[in-house]
Amino acid sequence: MFADIALIAYVTDRIVGEFRFIRHPVALMGDFITAFEKRFYRDSIVRGFWLVFWLLATVLAIIYPISVIGNPWILGLIASMGIAGKMLHESVRNVLNDPQSIRYLVSRDTENLSDSDIRKAAIETYAENLSDGVIAPLFYLLVFGLVGLFLYKAINTLDSMVGYRNERYEKFGKVSARLDDILNYLPSRITAVIILTLFGRLGRLDQTWHYGRLHESPNAGYPIAAMALCLDLSLGGPTPYFGKMKEKPYFGTGRREITATDVQDALALQGKLDILLILLLGAGVLL
Repeated sequence: MFADIALIAYVTDRIVGEFRFIRHPVALMGDFITAFEKRFYRDSIVRGFWLVFWLLATVLAIIYPISVIGNPWILGLIASMGIAGKMLHESVRNVLNDPQSIRYLVSRDTENLSDSDIRKAAIETYAENLSDGVIAPLFYLLVFGLVGLFLYKAINTLDSMVGYRNERYEKFGKVSARLDDILNYLPSRITAVIILTLFGRLGRLDQTWHYGRLHESPNAGYPIAAMALCLDLSLGGPTPYFGKMKEKPYFGTGRREITATDVQDALALQGKLDILLILLLGAGVLL
């Protein structure tokens, strides 16, 4: 277990956030993916596999020598760059002041969204990215150390860039998407349980599981469903992507008109989450 490194990383992220004086490791991974795609793209699962292989091999070659340093403070500071809790919270909160900033957070079409739809998108991305940006990175950091954290971030970045089911990426991004599905299986469900617990709605676990499995993603639906049930909302529903309306299921049976207060209530989870994770990680250090 790497609880000491994880604790330092989490607290650093919550206090400092992004280190803006250096290029973020995820941005560097994105540069690698873009360069590989530009030079070697082919409508092929095999070519997509080689993209995954070379990115993971490169990340491993860089991170493993750093991971053996042995100083938890240095490793914790480096690991904090793989956790996006502060940035996520601030980005979603900013949507309340600047609704058009939602276009930086979601892949759906945002030009013609109503105010309610913008707020719905903000709550959905907050719930889903609590898993991808906070719980999953901490999980792999705790279990596998710095190497596990950054290999996870590499796969998650691959999925966000090429893991789409469209004409260009259906084959090329398949390996990336499947690996991301596998790695997020446990963290997404852990995130859902944490959301239910912190809102005092653990009795709605069965409903969360019911609605969560309706999502086309094997993972994204669980934290979204948990958030919807805790806030007594209906999230999901018809959503515009690439100029077409996609018929997505609803998650929850509550109100479909989403207010600014609902977004604030979702974001209020953060304080309780900080206390829970710091206590758990602190206990891990003591043990």
